[in-house]
Amino acid sequence: MVSQQIPRHGGRLVVLAMAALLLMPLAGMAQAKTQPEPLLQQDIGLLERESKARAAIAKEASPAVVNITVEKKATAEQTSSSDAPNPFNDEFMRRFFQGQIPAPPHDPNVHGLGSGIIVGAQGYILTNNHVVSGADKITVKLPDGRTFDAKRVGTDPATDVAVLKIDGKDFPVAKLGNSDEIEVGESVLAIGNPFGLDQTITAGIISAKGRNQVGVAQYENFIQTDASINPGNSGGPLLNLKGEVVGVNTAIYGNSGGNMGIGFAIPINQARGIMKTLIADGKVVRGFLGVSIQAVGPEIAGAMNLTPDQRVLVSGVGPGTPAAQAGLKQGDVILTFRNQPMQSVNALRYAVASVKPGDSVPVEVLRDGKHVQLNVKITEQPKDMVAATSGEGQGDSSAKDAAKSVLGMTLQALNPELAARVGSKSDHGVVVTDLDPNGPAASAGLHEGEVVLEVNHHPVRNVREVREQLARARDKKYVLLLVQAGNADRYVAVRNG
Repeated sequence: MVSQQIPRHGGRLVVLAMAALLLMPLAGMAQAKTQPEPLLQQDIGLLERESKARAAIAKEASPAVVNITVEKKATAEQTSSSDAPNPFNDEFMRRFFQGQIPAPPHDPNVHGLGSGIIVGAQGYILTNNHVVSGADKITVKLPDGRTFDAKRVGTDPATDVAVLKIDGKDFPVAKLGNSDEIEVGESVLAIGNPFGLDQTITAGIISAKGRNQVGVAQYENFIQTDASINPGNSGGPLLNLKGEVVGVNTAIYGNSGGNMGIGFAIPINQARGIMKTLIADGKVVRGFLGVSIQAVGPEIAGAMNLTPDQRVLVSGVGPGTPAAQAGLKQGDVILTFRNQPMQSVNALRYAVASVKPGDSVPVEVLRDGKHVQLNVKITEQPKDMVAATSGEGQGDSSAKDAAKSVLGMTLQALNPELAARVGSKSDHGVVVTDLDPNGPAASAGLHEGEVVLEVNHHPVRNVREVREQLARARDKKYVLLLVQAGNADRYVAVRNG
């Protein structure tokens, strides 16, 4: 009807224009039908290249990833009962160590599996402390089938790092990356020996950084990943897409003993520093400041009129400590340490521990609204940090030494601060603050940070009560301890002597 009211040529133009408009979507549809095929081919090519790249990374890195087998003599209770607990399974359920391979009833040894990373052509191997802790024999198997007896170069329970050595030369060496450069969301690969399945490779991403309070070690700064890792992966590498080691797989989240999509790895920069110290000195010496610190929450920040970046509050200063001698006071807010901003309790703990004893460092604090500059001479970290910070046991060296002799471990009565630090909700018990690696407690599988609740079924509240129960059991070869790690309780039989 519209075409009849306009000039014929104009109508034709309108019709043609309309026709063109009608045809345009059809042309677009036709074009759309022809485009997906080349785009799909491009996508497939991209996936193929990505797949080949992962395979190349795994192929290059695998020769430097080893299988670690450990043996430990079973206790009398374990050899006399088929239902006796395996001490290697007594690790926190979050830990990877252990292929969980039960020893045959007639076998006097208990066996466990883990992984390791060759970091030196002369046979140096980086792994976790909990993989080799308490082991009587350590065997390393290379991917090419060669096996070696390994010896401990040094261990650091505070970070769960250990270094082993096998005899030989020209071993394949893993490339170590820079864990400070990794970003959340990056793709990673994990290589290890879960459940004894050699050279298992899984893929995932970095889900978070700087995780702490996991309950595995004293100093925690974990990389979190969803790469599938399971018991036996402990000590194996977490790799970036350059084939570089950015982390040492250490723990898993959950109580099933298997992968739940959340795993933790020690950043390689941290592990590398510990490794170098262990190779050079056989042990790690850390700095000591001598303060109790707490995080500043919203309520405290409001009460003290603090800004969001002022987060580390001094809740106590140990008498005679470097902090006390430098003039730090209860109620100070630590702003910088060694000229670096301190915005978390964890950051300060790491910063202090990394200072060489004897060095003096500048510390800036906020006191009564004013900035105060101090200079602190750091000393060596004592065996019992809690006692040194609180001042307990000072002037009574005999009492302190007696506490150290309790089954080869230093114990401290549980208090609110300690309970928060180790994640315990118990109203009684004693915390293991230090272990003699060759003592009966360490040999039985106890770890720093665990809480002893009972001795031979008797609840204990301090070291004196522990010693009283041990005195009553002096004629027994073993004593039974009820031990708490996080929210899990377990019984441990410890040689009495």
